[in-house]
Amino acid sequence: MNVSLYIAKRYLLSKSSNNAINFISIIAAIGVILGSASLFIVLAGFAGLKDFTLEFSSLVDPDLKAVPVTGKSFVLSEKQKKELTNIEDIANYSQIIEERIIVSFDDKNYLASIKGVDENYQKVNNIDSVIQYGNWLTQNTHEIVVGWGISRNLSFGVLDYGKAVSLYVPKPGKGQITSREDAFNLVNAINVGIFDINENLNDTYVFAPISLAQDLLNYSSDQVSALEFKLKSETDEESVRNRINSVLGDKVLLKNRTQLNTTLYKMLNTENLAVYLIFTLVLIIALFNVIGSIIMMILDKKSSLNTLFNLGTSVKDIRKIFFIQGTLMSVFGGLIGIFLGLILVILQQQLSLIMITPSLPYPVSLKPMNFVLVFVTISVLGIIASKIASSRVTKTFASNYTN
Repeated sequence: MNVSLYIAKRYLLSKSSNNAINFISIIAAIGVILGSASLFIVLAGFAGLKDFTLEFSSLVDPDLKAVPVTGKSFVLSEKQKKELTNIEDIANYSQIIEERIIVSFDDKNYLASIKGVDENYQKVNNIDSVIQYGNWLTQNTHEIVVGWGISRNLSFGVLDYGKAVSLYVPKPGKGQITSREDAFNLVNAINVGIFDINENLNDTYVFAPISLAQDLLNYSSDQVSALEFKLKSETDEESVRNRINSVLGDKVLLKNRTQLNTTLYKMLNTENLAVYLIFTLVLIIALFNVIGSIIMMILDKKSSLNTLFNLGTSVKDIRKIFFIQGTLMSVFGGLIGIFLGLILVILQQQLSLIMITPSLPYPVSLKPMNFVLVFVTISVLGIIASKIASSRVTKTFASNYTN
């Protein structure tokens, strides 16, 4: 057996005759355990928040979305529609028309975005699951479905046939404007549903049949703003991208769900990184106790070190004793901390110990990457701390001993 490892384990598990050193060692071990447990729990919490946030955006975000490279729209021919339908890996696709509009009701105006959708939209996105009041719209009608924020700001509900909701969009062109009819295209509609996804989408979108959006914007029947695709499970996204691009050409840009929510992903990843760095700093502070504990152990074992040195043990091997001791303390403390953190995360998932609202438990998620990240972090920092502490052993220190 390696002598340095054997002695290091003895020093780690045995009690010192000095109670102060025992107390410092216990504090150091507790600091490592609590630090690693805290880091694991926080990472699980942010992973849960990320999944919770993206769960809502994924309800209305397709697997792939084709948008025009320039301008606001592009032409989709009948031939291209058939070719897209024949691509086996595409489960379904929907034609979309989007534009900024003014929504007016009862002398109040609100700036929003209309999203004209065809009959396939429900097959591409799970929009039905977020309709809180009323129903989804019917094609070839003047029915609309609005977000909760728009409904609240304009004070209208669902199926109010006595008062229509007016949708305005500025007319293109130049020249003097003498009336509202000359300045805007107008369509009156009836709100039949209210959706609730998140604050941003609730305050932004008005869903309408694609025919209504075409009338409002003076679009032709083959003119669209975007195409949204739902892919079959276990499909190679890159392969489908290439096939769609071969049909639509270079006039469109394909974006996946991550690319559609670049800002959101960046924000969530930045927050996760910031929290990781903060709690890593806490771990670094906790590992100062490990350094102190090892240095105190070195001073307490000076007579034993002198004996080992006189028996022919090199200074390098003596340093290795305390390096291994500190590393073992950090690694085993980290594993215990991860285990405690895992228990608490599972309890939160099963028993909902912490609630955000009376009906919504704080979301947590177990990711394999978090296990690896916490273990590697505590191990690397523990090795660095052990290296610093063990360097206190010098030839002069080991060879000079007086009772």
